[in-house]
Amino acid sequence: MAIAPFALHHQLLCFPKPTAWIPNKIHLKSQKGLRIFLTSSSSPSQSETEPQTAESCVNLGLSLFSKGRVKDALTQFESALALDPNPIETQAALYNKACCHAYRGEGKKAAECLRTALREYNLKFSTILNDPDLASFRALPEFKELQEEARLGGEDIGYSFRRDLKLISEVQAPFRGVRRFFYVAFSAAAGISTFFTIPRLVRAVQGGDGAPDIWETAGNAAINIGGFIVLVALFLWDNKKEEEQLGQISRDEILSRLPLRLSTNRIVELVQLRDTVRPVILAGRKETVSLAIQKAERFRTDLIKRGVLLIPVVFGEDRRPPMEKKGFGVPAKGASSLPSIGEDFEKRTQSITAKSRLKAEVRSKAEIVSPNEWERWIYDQQKSEGVNPGEDVYIILRLDGRIRRSGKGMPDWQQIIKELPPMDALLSKLEK
Repeated sequence: MAIAPFALHHQLLCFPKPTAWIPNKIHLKSQKGLRIFLTSSSSPSQSETEPQTAESCVNLGLSLFSKGRVKDALTQFESALALDPNPIETQAALYNKACCHAYRGEGKKAAECLRTALREYNLKFSTILNDPDLASFRALPEFKELQEEARLGGEDIGYSFRRDLKLISEVQAPFRGVRRFFYVAFSAAAGISTFFTIPRLVRAVQGGDGAPDIWETAGNAAINIGGFIVLVALFLWDNKKEEEQLGQISRDEILSRLPLRLSTNRIVELVQLRDTVRPVILAGRKETVSLAIQKAERFRTDLIKRGVLLIPVVFGEDRRPPMEKKGFGVPAKGASSLPSIGEDFEKRTQSITAKSRLKAEVRSKAEIVSPNEWERWIYDQQKSEGVNPGEDVYIILRLDGRIRRSGKGMPDWQQIIKELPPMDALLSKLEK
């Protein structure tokens, strides 16, 4: 949960790579989500005898939060903000305070803290996306509003987030900048030509000695004006497409963080299954999803050969088990399985040993964790595709985690078997 009062370089937000985590004893998280030692050796016990500082309050708040004393931790973070903290300590206190509010289900208060940290204290939006302790907040409407502000870069909220999205967008559409240059250059040329053509057209209409030919002048004016309008329209259309692409990249980033429970009861983020399986999300009413899974059983062997992993998402069905109110707000078993804590990302996702072990745990179906997060992502995806939120849909992902295709209703399994190559085929290797 915690964020450290230390400034580190921001890691490029790029689907589908999560950030790395380094465990230590007393810790706060930095911009990259790294858990590191504080500069001082203060501890909760020492804070009782020594004068309070903003840093000691943040430390004590973290210790209290880890013990499930969220209310007391919130008091410590508020005290840190009242002790004239430096900007980095303020950022840490605001972020951790937001995590407390998120744990308590206070979405508006959490959003206010995060908005202030983003706008005034250089918090990176990717930290909010990557932190498992903000999973409950990411399922709330307040997060959607904050994310939209960050995507648009309004009021300096998430400027770096939008910049990183644009970098990814430029990689996916490398010639957009070149097109825009020509749109602007040719529009300027057409505008300048029109500026000189209009007076000639007026003289041609008035007639008289030395007046230019009216038909030739009118034709030139029409070409210039028409070209200017077309080029401006193309420029605006390209801008609209870029915004749509940025929205999709942002949704892909959120999708990569959504948690799953494998058949072995291990909880992983979807990104950890990259290059291992082709997830097929089945979302809709319980009857429809159940029927689709039953039909898939007839083709189980062929689907497994193609790396298909079924992910059922039943709308309106909250499968979260009762949680004991302690720690970071997740069940004890779940907390020990969460992939973002205590593991290095490169070891998690690139180690051959880890990959082999993960493949052994993956079966034909996985269970979603945090249903609200999954449903909100699907609703957002449906809106972007022009589908009424709540309709039955399926979404097929590639081995590299990107969306392959989607559609209304449930998939035709025979068609999917024909479409998807086996995992050991050359086409599957090229897909990774």
